[in-house]
Amino acid sequence: MKDPQIIVALDVSTLADLRCLLAQINSINCRVKIGSELFTAVGPKSIEICHRTGFEVFLDLKFHDIPNTCAKSVSAAARWGVWMVNVHCSGGLGMMHAARDAIEGERYKPKLVGVTVLTSMTGISLREFGLDRPVKEQVDYLAEQAQAAGLDGVVCSAQEANRLRKAYGPDFCLVTPGIRPVWSQPDDQMRTMTPKDAIASGSDYLVIGRPITKSVSPASTILRIVSEL
Repeated sequence: MKDPQIIVALDVSTLADLRCLLAQINSINCRVKIGSELFTAVGPKSIEICHRTGFEVFLDLKFHDIPNTCAKSVSAAARWGVWMVNVHCSGGLGMMHAARDAIEGERYKPKLVGVTVLTSMTGISLREFGLDRPVKEQVDYLAEQAQAAGLDGVVCSAQEANRLRKAYGPDFCLVTPGIRPVWSQPDDQMRTMTPKDAIASGSDYLVIGRPITKSVSPASTILRIVSEL
């Protein structure tokens, strides 16, 4: 069975909207991402519903805390049987090591990836946080830290995928949000790329939200993207 490259962001906040959206897409063509909005509103029930309807889940809660708390959070996610979970690389090497060790102790081991720099951020945004370096350099530094900690890969902009693929090889997982087909709106994403160009640049998985979920037919939109790939 082909590994679906599309991850649909389930940016809804009610059980009714979740079930409605899942009914409009097919687990053969995609996986799904549960983020802060849905998980805060509905909780682990959202994972259960996705699993019950056949979808593998990327739990996108971007854990960022002291090592012990982060490790326990990642362990809890593993016990829910999610396919992928993430932490913020900026939490530090010790935190990422703790998360990696925690997953190794679980019966089911999801992919563990580290968030580098959010795709809504620019060099100006980094300077507002006191980081006087280009986005490119910050992404490279955090990806290096994630690899050193034993993470499976990182979440980054597709604009950084080609460089990171060359640096860390074919087994380093690159998950890229900010994916916008040429026929869609960029919304609040800044460092964007089309699905076809993202895959050509080295992305493994494409996180796509509004271009799919706000379309008239999410299933048809996914098939259109798959055909473009």
